Amino acid sequence: MTPDADLLVIGGGPIGLAAAIEGRLAGLSVIVVEPRATPVDKACGEGLMPGAVEALARLGVDPEGHTLTGIRYVRGARTADHLFTVAPGRGVRRTVLHAALAARARELGAVVVPGRAHAVEQDASSVWCAGIRGRWLLACDGLHSTVRRQVDLATHHRLRARRFGVRRHFRVAPWTDLVEVHWGRSVEAYVTPVADDVVGVALLGPAHHDYDRTLDSFAALRHHLAGAERLGPARGAGPLFQQSEHRTAGRVRLVGDASGYVDALTGEGVRVGLAQAHAAVATLDEDVRRSNAAYEKAWTAATRDYRVLTSGLLAAAASPLRRGIVPLAVTAPGLYGAVVERLAR
Repeated sequence: MTPDADLLVIGGGPIGLAAAIEGRLAGLSVIVVEPRATPVDKACGEGLMPGAVEALARLGVDPEGHTLTGIRYVRGARTADHLFTVAPGRGVRRTVLHAALAARARELGAVVVPGRAHAVEQDASSVWCAGIRGRWLLACDGLHSTVRRQVDLATHHRLRARRFGVRRHFRVAPWTDLVEVHWGRSVEAYVTPVADDVVGVALLGPAHHDYDRTLDSFAALRHHLAGAERLGPARGAGPLFQQSEHRTAGRVRLVGDASGYVDALTGEGVRVGLAQAHAAVATLDEDVRRSNAAYEKAWTAATRDYRVLTSGLLAAAASPLRRGIVPLAVTAPGLYGAVVERLAR
């Protein structure tokens, strides 16, 4: 049976749209399946690292936002700052990022249709899902990927701690051009300027904590946000940790959060997802086994720093070492800066 498109992308979030753009730039026909209308909002820190800004520019996407000059760690009165050395990052509201990617995908001729993934079937030359047949399927359907389960790439694991993220926007002028990470007893508060009069605050920690009460426990944020208008509802996501032993199954590839996610502690999820989208398209070849081996290798290379450094920081954050993370960043600025730069590339 003749495929409807070269590339079938399940999930039209930022990484799914980036994969669609990559496909069109490579000369492939692309259909994206997404049940939600554009723009799609999502709980996230909304800080694009310099590497993510560069990757988006390569795709022809330049979303409006607030310039980010670096990262600041805060615990009580102690702070550690690192300024990006090569280029700035950018704080961008998720809806703005999604709209910019959707516009670019449409401009290039990618087709977006409403629908949801259910069963996945494939043969030697094509793969079928959501009533559409493609030569290849890229699963970009997020943390709780339906496609990942359908093709038996989900890894079942037991976690000591399940971490979640909740984000809200506030109408207030940013007091800094840095992304601030405020470290509490068990929760981190990510503060990201996303416009000249808006900041986003994402709380990462265990389930069932009260957002307002937890936010109020950070004295500095209580001061900065006093009287600020709340914009829209709080949005949540999680559990954040997801695993997959492999990213390929025949003509199906997992991309972005669907392929695995460690935690949002280091804030470079979009950059890593964009790198995966590029690798997923760049390694396509009609020799399926060779092509999949190439993607697995490229995926490992693109995510290695993120997985190793974030896993290490997460382990420290869940241990008695947690209280020493900010003091170490203060007393060892070279080490702190090297980690930030490694993740910001």
